[in-house]
Amino acid sequence: MLRRGAVDLPLHGGRCPRWLFEKMVRLSRAILLLIVEEFGREELLKRLTDPMWFQALGCLLGFDWHSSGLTTTVGGAIKQALKPCFKEIGIFICGGKGKTALSTPKEIEFWAEKCALSNKTLELTNYSRLAARIDNNAIQDGFSIYYHLFVFTKDGSWGVIQQGMDEISGYARRYHWYSCFVKDPCVEPHSAIVSQLKKQLVLNLVAKESFDVQQSMVKLLQEDLSKVMKELKLFTYGEIFRFKEDHRLDIRDLKPESLKKVWEKTYNNPPEDFKRLILTPGLGAKSLRALTLAAEIIYDVKASRKDPAVYSYAHGGKDGHPYKVNKKIYENTIVELEEILKRIKVGEYERAKLFKRLPRLFYSSQF
Repeated sequence: MLRRGAVDLPLHGGRCPRWLFEKMVRLSRAILLLIVEEFGREELLKRLTDPMWFQALGCLLGFDWHSSGLTTTVGGAIKQALKPCFKEIGIFICGGKGKTALSTPKEIEFWAEKCALSNKTLELTNYSRLAARIDNNAIQDGFSIYYHLFVFTKDGSWGVIQQGMDEISGYARRYHWYSCFVKDPCVEPHSAIVSQLKKQLVLNLVAKESFDVQQSMVKLLQEDLSKVMKELKLFTYGEIFRFKEDHRLDIRDLKPESLKKVWEKTYNNPPEDFKRLILTPGLGAKSLRALTLAAEIIYDVKASRKDPAVYSYAHGGKDGHPYKVNKKIYENTIVELEEILKRIKVGEYERAKLFKRLPRLFYSSQF
């Protein structure tokens, strides 16, 4: 099975024209409702949380493949398109950009009550928070999350589409989660990574290779801080650990005040596992770096410094750079798009019944 999960995109200026956004809402409604009609809501959730399918949808709706604005605009369009039909089709889209992202828990609670999922509200909101914390803090790749979309069905399945920005490179990276692929939210939880910008060294605390570090960090927080600091003083202060060029992990991350803050946040209720550690209020990226280095020194374990990105481009390059065109992936993309095109019925939409007429939308006079 092809595993894919994030896309790096160069940032472009400008805004989506209102007339285009309105058309995106109409066309996306036709496409998405057709998928629900033909394949069911679970299939729609699966496709939305597939980064390549989401990217293809954005292109179909009028965006260049390499435009970072695709994520936020397409996300906003599909949310607006399906909102009148949420209860009818049993799929709900919450969150968005900036302040809208902060209202995600309230939106989840509201729609969960509407579809008799009140008993799942806490679980769903925790997954929303956990995904944001992991992609922002546990994977320290230089991208800060600024867009968060949480999608769930009345059957309890869920997915996440979120994007972070790297101020240094000017690129954005998108992260996708799909609940059916998540065996452990703290160990390789994504649908994997597809990236145009791949870094040499990052701190990835949810890699399989970092599992021992996770266990050690939880164990460390159950120890007395004074004993921990005594152990750390035995460490040769001249040694330096580096995990990436723009964010160096070294002895300076072990300042007593930094570790003291971590212990203060967890003193009354030490986390039982790494998931609870990540969800600790106020525990950010810097605290995790300090705790990671302390665990590595004391317990002789090592966190992954490998960028979770897998591919540099969707299909490769015709001249072999960054690698030869992957014919299988390319063909799969074509089949996916052709299936969409064959099934689109363009016409009037009534009561969640999909369009039954097919004007030559894609084959006539270059639009």
